[in-house]
Amino acid sequence: MAKILLAEDDENLGFMIEDNLQETGHAVTWCLDGSEALIQFEKDQFELCVLDVMMPKMDGFELASRIRSIDEFIPIIFLTAKSQEEDRLGGFEVGGDDYVTKPFSMKELEYRINVFIRRNQPKASKSSQAIQFGQSVFDERNLVYCCNEISHSLTQMEGNLLKLLVQNRNELVKREEILEEIWGENDYFKGRSLDVFITRLRKYLKEDPALEIRNHHGVGFSLMVS
Repeated sequence: MAKILLAEDDENLGFMIEDNLQETGHAVTWCLDGSEALIQFEKDQFELCVLDVMMPKMDGFELASRIRSIDEFIPIIFLTAKSQEEDRLGGFEVGGDDYVTKPFSMKELEYRINVFIRRNQPKASKSSQAIQFGQSVFDERNLVYCCNEISHSLTQMEGNLLKLLVQNRNELVKREEILEEIWGENDYFKGRSLDVFITRLRKYLKEDPALEIRNHHGVGFSLMVS
């Protein structure tokens, strides 16, 4: 399955997560603090990171930021006991892709992990070709957006969202459809995280005057290509 970096300072919870993920076939490297996790990430190669937010020595947000400076693509899932919206959105701002709120079931965490694993599996050559729209090109396989010789590396979730909008260019895509397709569920906090990712994409797409992401207030978004 996948090689996973787990950073969790609660020994009981960490053991349970490690044990359950190993039972489903994953290889797990478990660290008790953020500093140890960063050392392990720099030494080895992983396919996905599961990071607790509140940890000694280095919290999950700082760890994610450091990981993103090394690897722009690896999926990052946060484990958080915090319920405040700004804490969840803060995770997306530093490069997180998803989160699970404590207490959670192992089935929920496994579902989140499997979503990324399936999307990262090798695709047929036809589906991994570069997509052209406006003056831009999106290399889906390598998660790179290019326009006018300027390129941006995207995270997996950014790439998934851009692909969905491009496939439905010049058409309204409803918020609930995006949330179900990208995050697997439609809830308030995932909706707020969607707004963060839309803001990120707008920064990339501003290089192309032929593109505009329109916000249909309370309904959804459309990528307009002129």
